[in-house]
Amino acid sequence: MQRGKCRFAIEKQHGFRDLQLQPLRIQARLRQSAVVEDTDFRTPRGLDRALFHKLAGCDWIRHSQHLLIGGPTGTGKSWLACALGHKACREGFSVLYRRAPRLFGELATARGEGRLPRMLAALERTRLLIIDDWGPEPLTAEQRRDLLEIVEDRYEKGSLLITSQIPVARWHELIADPTIGDAVLDRVVHRAHRIELTGPSLRKRRSVDAPAKSDGGAAGG
Repeated sequence: MQRGKCRFAIEKQHGFRDLQLQPLRIQARLRQSAVVEDTDFRTPRGLDRALFHKLAGCDWIRHSQHLLIGGPTGTGKSWLACALGHKACREGFSVLYRRAPRLFGELATARGEGRLPRMLAALERTRLLIIDDWGPEPLTAEQRRDLLEIVEDRYEKGSLLITSQIPVARWHELIADPTIGDAVLDRVVHRAHRIELTGPSLRKRRSVDAPAKSDGGAAGG
């Protein structure tokens, strides 16, 4: 009887915590319903299990460090980013997910409507900002300035998670300005963990294999 009461109390506590964290998950606007527990480590793609489990602990967010996930299209970059974003929500961190084109589009709109400072302030208050699918188009002058502003606002106060098909060694080409490129990379890359995925598209494998309940990283990026 006592054991049943304990189990009920634990389940009630977990349910209450889920309700508390639900606003964080809604606010994050994660693109995919991914959780770290469903991560696929069986498919060869260069994903280090020990490193990923360490990142899932979210200490890198607590220390305002960054994470860069690179690799060819279809290797699961977006899925992993969303899974880590979901875990950050579960740890009580504020999270915001945006694909890079949409983020820069929203910044441009905010600038035109005179509310850019307010939007940048909101981004600064977010503990983990996920910028998904950066590249391959070079940034415009306004986008470069916006990116630098975001990076400087988050320096030692918040974390970035950036996914891109473009290798970090070519990010200067994306930023398209040597001075701003140096400033951004100095503040991000030197404080970043790295996941470099390899191999063919998981989407192609999924189209051949029977559909599973969870793709463990095959659905995006």
